[in-house]
Amino acid sequence: MFKDSLFKKIEDKSGVDKDTIISLADKLQHSNMKDENVLRDLVHELSSLTGRDVSKEKEDKIVNTILKDNVPKDIDKMI
Repeated sequence: MFKDSLFKKIEDKSGVDKDTIISLADKLQHSNMKDENVLRDLVHELSSLTGRDVSKEKEDKIVNTILKDNVPKDIDKMI
């Protein structure tokens, strides 16, 4: 039940369906999250999927946050 409500929140906010989210999560599991180029590619892919532009400054902030391992541990608070 929690998973369904989480997917619903993400879908409502992003417009990205559950299957795409699961596919992206699988891709993330098999990616090197400490590689800046991989992270930038993922930011661009997410930007494209959601139809939201990400400025260079915002992209830098996202990438640096992940590289420094400053990502919140409670994903529900991010949504």
